[in-house]
Amino acid sequence: MKCVLCLQRALLGAVVACVMVPVALAAEAAPGTIVGLVTNAARLPVAHATVTAVRADGGAIRATVSASDGVYSFADLPPGSWVITSQRDDSQQVTTPALTVVSGKATRYDIVMNVAATPASPGAATAPALAAAAATPAAASPVLAAAAPAIAPTVPEALQAPAPGPAVDTQTPFAVGDIGWMNGTSRETTPIFDTKFFTPEIRFDTNYLQDFNNPVDHTIVGSTEEFRSGEFQIEQVSFGGNFHWENVQARFLSMMGLFAVTTPRNDASAGVGQWDLQGAYKYLSEANAGYHFDVDHGLNVDAGIFVSYIGLFSYYNFDNWTYQPSFVSSNTPWFFNGLRVQWFPTQTLKIEPWLINGWQSYAKFNSRPGFGGQILWIPNDSFKMVLNTYSVGEDNLASGSGVPNNGGNPNASIGLPNPGAPYVNYAHVTRVHEDDSLLWKYYDGKGDSGTGISKMAMSITGDIGCEYGGGVSCSRGPNKESFLGLMAYDRTWFDHDIYAVTIGGGVMNNPGRYLALLPPINGATAATGSPYFTENPGQKLYQWDMQLNFQYMPKDWITWWTETTFRHSDVPYWSGPGGVTPPAGNNGSPAALVCNNNSAAGADNCANEGGTWFPDLRKRELIWGAGVMVKF
Repeated sequence: MKCVLCLQRALLGAVVACVMVPVALAAEAAPGTIVGLVTNAARLPVAHATVTAVRADGGAIRATVSASDGVYSFADLPPGSWVITSQRDDSQQVTTPALTVVSGKATRYDIVMNVAATPASPGAATAPALAAAAATPAAASPVLAAAAPAIAPTVPEALQAPAPGPAVDTQTPFAVGDIGWMNGTSRETTPIFDTKFFTPEIRFDTNYLQDFNNPVDHTIVGSTEEFRSGEFQIEQVSFGGNFHWENVQARFLSMMGLFAVTTPRNDASAGVGQWDLQGAYKYLSEANAGYHFDVDHGLNVDAGIFVSYIGLFSYYNFDNWTYQPSFVSSNTPWFFNGLRVQWFPTQTLKIEPWLINGWQSYAKFNSRPGFGGQILWIPNDSFKMVLNTYSVGEDNLASGSGVPNNGGNPNASIGLPNPGAPYVNYAHVTRVHEDDSLLWKYYDGKGDSGTGISKMAMSITGDIGCEYGGGVSCSRGPNKESFLGLMAYDRTWFDHDIYAVTIGGGVMNNPGRYLALLPPINGATAATGSPYFTENPGQKLYQWDMQLNFQYMPKDWITWWTETTFRHSDVPYWSGPGGVTPPAGNNGSPAALVCNNNSAAGADNCANEGGTWFPDLRKRELIWGAGVMVKF
């Protein structure tokens, strides 16, 4: 009996072995699956993309086409390493890293292509289609089933990425090639992130500056970009961007950092009337909205605060060849508040009229607003001409510069220190100004230069303007108010535009000082004036400066820089070692002389208060600086 049982067991074992060994061998040879979605950057499906699977050892190749919902699959791939590539039409080919196919299992891999979306048909369900594609031989894969619902294309149309532009753009204004080399222009060619509704913008600017006059109060004078010496300071932090939907457009950019308080202090119009306009606008850099008309190559009508670009340099240091621009830019406005029309009759020409409150002013000084405009011509990627004109505006406080503000009384007049000079009625003083610039890229190595130089360009800007009426004259008499400025820069880029060196500077002749930046002595602003640096008609001011700047730009959205600036004035103007702050701090009366006991001068002119305090102003200034700027 025992022998019979042993024989039965041996036969049963042989039968089991004969059945299970082929099953196991068959399992080892079972194919695997690669399945996934082809989408664009907005996670919307891309249909009709050719997807190719090539075995790493070159022993096999498979091809398929993505469906209308973006799904692709390879259901019968032998186990091993496979490389997946995808392409649609003439788009750039996308190649994946090697994927490992496991016998009897599904491998999930989604492909993102830089192409326009192909929306799925109504009612299409991407997740079920993806599950069905993976059903052979791995329909039960829990990883695949869990992942599929998360990638359904549910992005609203407004937040989808814009469709790519045509290969040759003959419609978009100034689409004439790369113009990011131009002074006052951001070098980014495309936004880092963009949607059909909103294009964000973020700016950050921090610096360290050293004034070799070593002012004890760390205050730098006469600049719209450099303010504090011997300190790390945040110049600008801005958030915002452009909104655009169905021809309606709006732009908003906040302003925080030193710019938020230094720019408004140069606007005297806040001294007219009430409601604290400086407080209302100090955190706004740009805020405007309007409508785009499909006329010619575009017609935009916008209202609000917008940048002026008079003086070639941009308001924002990231866009500029140097950090500290010369006087033609520093002494002309960064922003306008009013109405702007932009007409593009051709792809290379813009005509832009303005109706604004005044010359960099939140409010209107007297009875007439300002009128002006810009003509911009960029015929190709090597040349730019921009012409700016401003006229008509009555842009002085009626109380005049250098005397206590009286709230902008339009009937006020002042007497001048010049013997025999007539009284000036600032209610009837009108400003005109012309600002013209040329930029020329005279060498472009196209990235192939063996010398290391990739580009060379230069710019030249000239300004002429004056004020007249109310006892003031443009060209003659003791109450002359005029402005003549010139600046020129040359810039060389190296190593495929990663490094750049700029040298340049300018001169300014300003009888009447009507565009001179008022030194902030004892906290003085353009509205208060200062008895220590008066800005009356007929008072002369001649200044010149030079800058040498080096920039390192490893990415389009970051700039490291260092710069040296020398400036000279024919009258004491720049901060000296003693600074421009009274020993006990600002006394709250910037329009009056300060006594040595820190009180405001009375009728005795400080005779009974220890004498008169004076700021330390010098004729020369040397500043070295460095910093980092970011723009997304």
